[in-house]
Amino acid sequence: MVRRNLNDLLSFVTVAREGSFTRAAALLGVTQSALSQAISGLETRLQIRLLTRTTRSVSPTAAGERLLQAIGYRFDEIEAELDVLTELRDKPAGTVRITCGDHVLRTVLLPRLTPLLHEYPDIRIEFDVNYGFRDIVADRFDAGVRLGDTIEKDMIAVPIGPQLRMAVAASPAYFVAHPIPKKPRDLLNHNCINQRMQTAGGLYVWDFQRRGQHLNVHVDGQLIFNTSPNMVDATLAGLGIAFLPEEEFAPHIEEGRLIRVLDDWCEPFSGYHLYYPSRRQPFPAFSLVVDALRIKAIDR
Repeated sequence: MVRRNLNDLLSFVTVAREGSFTRAAALLGVTQSALSQAISGLETRLQIRLLTRTTRSVSPTAAGERLLQAIGYRFDEIEAELDVLTELRDKPAGTVRITCGDHVLRTVLLPRLTPLLHEYPDIRIEFDVNYGFRDIVADRFDAGVRLGDTIEKDMIAVPIGPQLRMAVAASPAYFVAHPIPKKPRDLLNHNCINQRMQTAGGLYVWDFQRRGQHLNVHVDGQLIFNTSPNMVDATLAGLGIAFLPEEEFAPHIEEGRLIRVLDDWCEPFSGYHLYYPSRRQPFPAFSLVVDALRIKAIDR
């Protein structure tokens, strides 16, 4: 009876977190029918509805949300303790889940983790490419990657890259038809390529700093994207001026495909950090990932 109840509770937690019987059944390795019966049985025994089901989604009721908050993290702790047991094995193993942006994934994470994956074939890494501020605890990620000044104070933050700078750039063809901006306010008269922030839903405000002077500019233009590779492509096509980390523009600037402007208004700021909950006991595979990503003195 106890084992069945625990399985039913785990089924409930998985469905509530995934918001889908289909995805939850795939994760648990059971049929949707069996999963639905387990949830119904749990609701019958507790004599209260835990999930609200529609044709498009599944979400916890008020009682379900309370139960999820009360027991969800306990299953996480059990899973974490089981991962710790891999220390008893000859080689570290297990899956490390990281949420990050695509640019830092291509330029930092994959290059540094490639040797580790070759050395430890039992380690698996799952990347979630997302530009929003994911709740890594609620979404069951082991870690996330953000800029250093955007990380909550209750997280452990490990620098994985040097300071960054933003860059304002457009194609030579664009500047043939438009004057080169001399100061940030000049951008108000240009066709600027905007980026919509997935977290708040608003457009990214272009933030400039020079010798202690801080200036925000709300630009306008014909194009809006939510990922940076598309912004780079549009800039190369002469469709406007874009504002991105200089690394994204660097090869195109060096080869003359883009022209950088307002360079003196783009001061360095805190770079990428790997962050994870301070209360979690790292398992061996995760510790190796952190060490592989941690910026070394020679990198500074």
